[in-house]
Amino acid sequence: MSLNLIARSLIAVSLVLFFAVSQASAQSPHTHQHSFSDAAKWSRVFDDPKRDPWQKPHEVITALKLAPDASVADIGAGTGYFAARLTHFVPKGKVYAVDTEPDMVKFLEARAKKDGLSNLVPVRGTDTDPRLPAPVDLVLLVDVYHHIEDRQAYFSKLRASLAPGGRVAIIDFNQTSRSGPPKAERIAPKRVKSEMAAAGYAAPAEFGFLPNQFFLVFNVATP
Repeated sequence: MSLNLIARSLIAVSLVLFFAVSQASAQSPHTHQHSFSDAAKWSRVFDDPKRDPWQKPHEVITALKLAPDASVADIGAGTGYFAARLTHFVPKGKVYAVDTEPDMVKFLEARAKKDGLSNLVPVRGTDTDPRLPAPVDLVLLVDVYHHIEDRQAYFSKLRASLAPGGRVAIIDFNQTSRSGPPKAERIAPKRVKSEMAAAGYAAPAEFGFLPNQFFLVFNVATP
């Protein structure tokens, strides 16, 4: 049985966290053994402070230069590693934390209530549609892009969920990282740019400060 899009992206994150400690090689067959029905358990993995030195969440969000009233969608939010942080950068805006796993969505709802994150809005998405309730200024996908099967269709459709001037930020594993999914499953930035251009996006801004991942930010191409 194939895992859904967001579950597989969470597996990729868990592999990076594990191998950052063990320095072992990723074994793709093992990824099919994971269950994400226990979000509280996975929070100890996804929100582990050991992730911060290589994921650099503060630097990532700062680089995005979000307005205080911006609306943001974190697609593949998991237990809220990025989504919870984003709420503090857009205190007058909203953060839609999108996940396809029901237990993750419930966990996000509880986290928002417990931590007083009134501008965090959990959303149950699907593999083909994030089901955003309103247009957003930014869509963030961290370690999700390489799991999307029909990427041109997905991102072409996603344009309708962007507000005027909206952007799409894609962070995913680079080819030289010693951790992450098997190299055959990774997608080079050059190919990402080509696929996004075919889906209607302009040449991206690029950031090079993440050790394990590339970081590209796209705008919708003008006619």
